[in-house]
Amino acid sequence: MMSHALRAMNGAHPKIRIRGLRKSFGAKKVLDGVDLDVPAGSSMVVIGGSGSGKSVLIKCILGLIEADAGTIEIDGADVLRMDRRARDAVNARIGMLFQNSALFDSLPVWENVAFGLLAQRRTSRAEARARAGEVLAQVGLDASVGDLSPSELSGGMQKRVGLARAIAAQPEIMFFDEPTTGLDPIMGAVIDGLIVDCVKRLGSTAIAITHDMASARRIGDAAAMLYEGRIVWSGPAGALMESGNPVVDQFTHGRREGPIQMQLRR
Repeated sequence: MMSHALRAMNGAHPKIRIRGLRKSFGAKKVLDGVDLDVPAGSSMVVIGGSGSGKSVLIKCILGLIEADAGTIEIDGADVLRMDRRARDAVNARIGMLFQNSALFDSLPVWENVAFGLLAQRRTSRAEARARAGEVLAQVGLDASVGDLSPSELSGGMQKRVGLARAIAAQPEIMFFDEPTTGLDPIMGAVIDGLIVDCVKRLGSTAIAITHDMASARRIGDAAAMLYEGRIVWSGPAGALMESGNPVVDQFTHGRREGPIQMQLRR
């Protein structure tokens, strides 16, 4: 997978291209000129502290939050300037694993997994149920889990169901919001492995946001750090712990002293 990232550095057209993205809430600048390229078929991990704007970045790409300025191109088309119908068509090609899985308690697991297919009327209920069983198997769950309610599942199983829902429609692009939050280290590694397998199987382009360094290195081909509203470093995910950037080094090693703390003291 690293070859995809290297090809992008050599000039290949990125699947997702973000330039000058800005978003403020009142006087608070959250995104202050974000530039980011994500090559087709690769996985990009965006790291940063709490409140750094990682989730806002994802929501701007999805159109859940309206950006103040900048461009977000997917396959060369700026989604910020599309009409609603065109934007919905783009979003239909995107799968999302939410931080807390965001399963519907009132629906059985199989309907949660097939929710997008049913909502878009892309298949019958019988076909949707069969598809749910297939993708549950891909994330290591028996088809019988489909008859359970989300409240009957452990945290790790809920993450798997959330991942199954994200891949059910075979998306071209996938977003992962803090995929290992709330999981023990072993289950976190299991979920990361499933994410990598699913992305490879589909040939999808992926963006994951996380503050878990072990997860970032497992998931990502490339990584970027968001700090003070901008991308301050990007490079191979394997170089996160030896970036040579003082902001990134302080964050990835969890050091109390450094430029980030100096900013907090102002």
